[in-house]
Amino acid sequence: MRNRLLFLFSVWILSACTDGFEDINKNPNSPETINSDYLMSNVVLSSAYYYQTQAFTGRAANAGRYITLVRNTDYTNFNWGPVGWWDPYAYLTLNYTLYQQAKEKGEDQYLAVAKIMKAFNFGYLSDLYGDIPYSLALQSKESGLTRPAYDKQEAIFPALLTELKEANELLQTTTKTIVATSDVLYAGNTLKWRKFANSLRLRYLLRISKNYPQAFTEMQEILGDKTKYPILESNADNPEIKYLGTLAANSWPGGTLAMIDFDFTKTKASKELVDRLTARNDPRLPVWVAPVTAATGATVDKNTYVGVPHAIADPASYNGGETHISTFSTLIRKNADDKLKASMLTYAEQCFILAEALQRKAVTFSGETAESLYYKGIDASMDYWGVKAQATTQGYAAQPLVKYDGTLEQLITQKWLANFFKGSEGWFDNRRTGYPVFQPGPLSLLSKMPQRFRYPDTETATNNENYKKAVAAFGADDEYTLMWYLK
Repeated sequence: MRNRLLFLFSVWILSACTDGFEDINKNPNSPETINSDYLMSNVVLSSAYYYQTQAFTGRAANAGRYITLVRNTDYTNFNWGPVGWWDPYAYLTLNYTLYQQAKEKGEDQYLAVAKIMKAFNFGYLSDLYGDIPYSLALQSKESGLTRPAYDKQEAIFPALLTELKEANELLQTTTKTIVATSDVLYAGNTLKWRKFANSLRLRYLLRISKNYPQAFTEMQEILGDKTKYPILESNADNPEIKYLGTLAANSWPGGTLAMIDFDFTKTKASKELVDRLTARNDPRLPVWVAPVTAATGATVDKNTYVGVPHAIADPASYNGGETHISTFSTLIRKNADDKLKASMLTYAEQCFILAEALQRKAVTFSGETAESLYYKGIDASMDYWGVKAQATTQGYAAQPLVKYDGTLEQLITQKWLANFFKGSEGWFDNRRTGYPVFQPGPLSLLSKMPQRFRYPDTETATNNENYKKAVAAFGADDEYTLMWYLK
């Protein structure tokens, strides 16, 4: 994947390499600019793939407690150290070119897409680190600024919310169309792009609501006018890309092309995930997780599906060895499938976002209650994974652990299940709400769950002055320091 991204980044650099040369030095056979629709395609595809890969193999998947590594366990034991941010800033650089080019050409449709992807990628970066280079980032080509100052998170998110609002307005008013064949997300459907923008606003507004006083006022504005502010209405509106599965670069991150056998084998379903699915007789369990391969000989857990605890000694020997612990299912091992997509947000997540807001009595939503949205979130996830009919037949929603009881723990637990391998949202919700309740594990290098990534070590090497200023304002550069919206 990195080679593909280096190629994309090189294309961007080469597109501007003739700036300042005499006309005689220009190659008439080499384009100086790339069409906005091609830039859009590269930005969207790269961003979605990166976000999804982090959800399956990255630190966030361990912090979200979906997986446990039984070899090379540094991620599971929270021995993280500094974490690089080259990839998302590379996509943002490409997106900046799209943004500026669309603005100069009056291509409002692509400017709107660039605003959405700017908000998505910068929002994800700030979710991971806290304060980051934002307003002065991406300026190296225009002004030669290679050591940008950091912006405070409390300034970044309101700016991103504005970008998303403006994107919705641009797409509502423009008569210009997005080239369908270049739009890998929505095939030129501007209404669905508007839904993505507004639903992403809902995600961010809930996330920062503790310290952003107008959060629910702005959320209510969206919910009060679905013509002006359309939002996701079903799984068909999800901003996600189906994998082709023909090359490693376009395959699901757990598939045979993208992940070697050793890495897949060492990636086990976590005890937190399997136990919660088992306790609810959840029909998604056999879709996601493989049964143990040995019928006898288990030492601790004799169930058909067995997850591995985090940060324990010799996790590969847990419960009598690897034939007595679960890997992920054959579905998760595929290179492509209708259920395997690079998702940036889902309708199920939105249902739980709104259910929480209504449960808190912070907003109203015509025709809906916290309870109705809670069940819609569950149904959307079951439908997504192809087990909705089974869930209905077995009375899944009527079980004591599932039947709506109005508690935040129950709601967030179901949201966490629905967000299985959907970005880093399971971790972000856990650190925001404390649910589901997780423990780092006996051998963890951290005594409590991590709250953020450490800044890349390249910052201390090449941007040390601004790094020091940022840490002086933000707090210690470790996994415990709370970012603004969590304080």
